[in-house]
Amino acid sequence: MRAFYTVLLLMMLTQSVAAQVGVPSVRLPALSVPNLPAGEAPLDATRGRSGDVQQLRRLRVRELLRHRDLIEADPHGAPIIRGEILALMTPESGAPGPGLTVLREVVLEALGLRLRVLHAASDTPRALRQLQDADPAGAYDFNHLYIESGALTARADPVPAAPREGVTAAVTVGLIDSGVDTAHEVFAGVTLHPHGCDGREVPDAHGTAVASLLVGRAPALHGAAPGGTLYAADVYCGRTTGGAADAVAEAFNWLVREHVPVINVSLVGPPNRLLEKLIAQVVANGHIVVAAVGNDGPAAPPLYPAAWPGVVGVTAVDARARILPEAERGMQVKFAAPGADMAAARTGQGYVLVRGTSFAAPLVAGLLAGHLQAPEPAAAEAAVAALARTARPLTQPVPNPLCGYGLVGADLRRQPALLALKPD
Repeated sequence: MRAFYTVLLLMMLTQSVAAQVGVPSVRLPALSVPNLPAGEAPLDATRGRSGDVQQLRRLRVRELLRHRDLIEADPHGAPIIRGEILALMTPESGAPGPGLTVLREVVLEALGLRLRVLHAASDTPRALRQLQDADPAGAYDFNHLYIESGALTARADPVPAAPREGVTAAVTVGLIDSGVDTAHEVFAGVTLHPHGCDGREVPDAHGTAVASLLVGRAPALHGAAPGGTLYAADVYCGRTTGGAADAVAEAFNWLVREHVPVINVSLVGPPNRLLEKLIAQVVANGHIVVAAVGNDGPAAPPLYPAAWPGVVGVTAVDARARILPEAERGMQVKFAAPGADMAAARTGQGYVLVRGTSFAAPLVAGLLAGHLQAPEPAAAEAAVAALARTARPLTQPVPNPLCGYGLVGADLRRQPALLALKPD
C-alpha cells in the first residue's frame, strides 16, 4: 500500500508540473487521496480473468516487437515504427538534418498544425536526441503505437435491454479505434460516418464492441447514446503498424474538422510530445476527449491519452460496482463506469462478453455527448461538471484516484445470460 501511494504522489507532482506549463484542462474540484485501509471494498474485486487482462498489453507489445523489420522499442520499451520520428512544423522549420529524410507531411488544418514524418537512417533514439538538442523548444518524438485497452472473452446472450428514455438521434459522438462492423444489427438505422483505410471497411472486434456501447440500438443491447450519429476513425486498418501516433493525430484532426463535440479513445500508450500538444489544442477548442485509463494494474505508471491534462479518464467496475483490480489508479481517473460482466456487439453478428477500461470509456463518452451539442470550452466544462453531479461515489472523499467522481452509467450494463455463454 505504501508503494501505491508513493507512485500516486509522483503522478500528482507530474501532473502539477504539466498544469504549470499552461496545458488547458477541464476545471473541476481538486483531486484528493482517500485514507483507505488495506482491503477496503473499492480495492477488492472479483479476480476472475483480471490477471489475463492485466498482462494483455504487455503480451501485445511483445508480439509487436517480433516484427523487427517494421517495429522497434523506444528506450522505455514502448513499441514505435522503426526509424520514424514525428515533428511538429513551424514557420522556421527547415531541412530535417543529417541522416534524416522526409517521408511525408500531414496538414492538420482543423488544428492549425503541420506534422512531418521523418525517417532516421540508423539509431532512431540517437536521431531523436540530436533533434531535441538542436531545437529544445520544438516538438519531436517517436511514432509510438497505441493499443486497445480491454479483452473480449466469450460469446454471450445478453439479457434484452429496455429502451432508454430521453436519448435522441441528435446526439453526435466520435470514436478513434479499430474498424467497426457496420453490418451488425446493433447499428441498424444508426448514422455512421467512417474514416481512414483509404475508404475501405476493415471491421475489427474491439472497434465494433466499443462502437456498440456508444450508439448501438438493438433489442439485445443499446449503448449510452442509442441511435446517435457516430463518426468512427479507424487508425488500425488491419496493419501491423496500426494505432500509430500520426494516424491518431490525423483522426483527431478529422473529428475536429467535423465539429464532433465528444471523442472517445479506448486506446493506451506512452506519453508522446506531439499527441500531448495536439490533444491540448483539441481540448482548448472545446471538445471533450474521453479515454480509458488502462489495465496495467493499480501501481502501474499512467497511460496516455487518459493521463494528459484535460482528458476525461475512465476506469471500470464489475457487476457488483467494484473497481476492476487490473484498472489503473491515479489523478487521471475522473469517472467509473461498467466495464466487466457485460455484453457488447461482436463482428459477424452476435454478442461477446467484454472486460476492461476500454468498454467503460464509451459509456461515459455517450453520456457526455448528451450534454454537449457542439464544441465550446465553457459548455464542455459544464457538461463534465453536470455528469460529475450525477455520479455515485464508491468511496469517500471524492474525487479520488480510484473512481474519480464516482460511478455513472450503472443502468447501461447489459448483463449477459451467463449460463448461455458459449466458447468463442
